[in-house]
Amino acid sequence: MRVLITGAAGFLGSHLCDRFLQEGHKVVGMDNFVTGSPDNIAHLIGNSNFEFIQHDVTNFVYVGGELDGVLHFASPASPVDYLEFPIPTLKVGSLGTHKSLGLAKAKNARYLLASTSEVYGDPKVHPQPESYWGHVNPVGPRGVYDEAKRFAEAMTMAYHRFHGIDTRIVRIFNTYGPRMRPADGRVVSNFIVQALRGDPITIYGEGQQTRSFTYVDDLVEGIYRLFFSDRVDPTNIGNPDEFTIQELADLVLEIVASRSGFTHLPLPEDDPRTRQPDITLARSTLDWQPRVALRDGLKKTIPYFATLVEKEGATARTLVSG
Repeated sequence: MRVLITGAAGFLGSHLCDRFLQEGHKVVGMDNFVTGSPDNIAHLIGNSNFEFIQHDVTNFVYVGGELDGVLHFASPASPVDYLEFPIPTLKVGSLGTHKSLGLAKAKNARYLLASTSEVYGDPKVHPQPESYWGHVNPVGPRGVYDEAKRFAEAMTMAYHRFHGIDTRIVRIFNTYGPRMRPADGRVVSNFIVQALRGDPITIYGEGQQTRSFTYVDDLVEGIYRLFFSDRVDPTNIGNPDEFTIQELADLVLEIVASRSGFTHLPLPEDDPRTRQPDITLARSTLDWQPRVALRDGLKKTIPYFATLVEKEGATARTLVSG
């Protein structure tokens, strides 16, 4: 197959490019580098099966030649990013989804939308099944991301029903692994970097809010299976093992062997109190479930950040000595 992956230079998009290439497919990557990094796809440059187009997907999208699939992963995805780029976040969820769906229609290609567990908001149902409609504040600061993804789901289903486009929707729960940005504001990267630097671990509230953490390889496996399945309705892909934020912090400190203390700050507005996927449908329709436990995934992830922190320290020492 030949597929287009938007957001190809991002954390998830770059891993997805790797997976499709490993399976023998051809990949066209697209990114405008608002939050993505050229470093994430540098290893793919020179691969004859990989093409890259620097482009903002909220504008008209042109890709020459046949396409068998369009996977729309372009979007700021961490609170730090979508609060810094609220309007681009809304535009990539609305206009970007519209333009990429239009391309899929023109190419008669299968379409996969990267949605999010944030469509459930601060949930009143726990764990969250795909049938739950969510509890979202549309005018709160997080609404720019939550509602952009909810709109994107609605548009994807409209194109499926009205134009007959072959569509898939994945609702992604908290995911971590190499290629996350150290300053992206996500809890796993925050805790690891703070622990490696010896800085206080920042915990919002009392740290009793819960999250479910999926290692990136597990997530990519689930998305790949969903793309090649015949499942049209939204599908949760995430790890149902639930941890409090305090438990995550303690585990990171243990693995890093850090003596960092803790700093407590007020909970951000509309911060979800719980987050846990019901993956019954993924298990039954995709024969998928996560394989990597949180402790093992952190051990795979921490060396990546350790290298970045060491480089950061070396640069600082060079500047001081210079």
